[in-house]
Amino acid sequence: MTGKHPLSAAVDALIKATNAFDIEAALALFTPDAVIDDASVGDSFVGQAGVRDYLQRFFVGYHTSTRLLSITDLDRDHVRVRVDFTGDFGHEVGLLEIAFNAGGLIAHVDADLE
Repeated sequence: MTGKHPLSAAVDALIKATNAFDIEAALALFTPDAVIDDASVGDSFVGQAGVRDYLQRFFVGYHTSTRLLSITDLDRDHVRVRVDFTGDFGHEVGLLEIAFNAGGLIAHVDADLE
């Protein structure tokens, strides 16, 4: 859960920014060349423009609210995050495998729904 994993502050910051629909704050958590691969939508979103598009479409566009369910350490720079999503689409549980760079920014996200 939050507060126990070293990368939990970054995960919490991402959830806080997306819940506030603050695209700029969320983008600041990603590397310039970050990639989000989302199997649930069948697409990849590359770089700041791609991440912006993803956040705008699937968080702002659907009024998505995210609640952290769990965070699991995969290795020093990778975590698996299980989240509860609610919004205009209804309710889903999501899985995010997040890779961070050495500076603590998000470099890659593999996203899917349970």
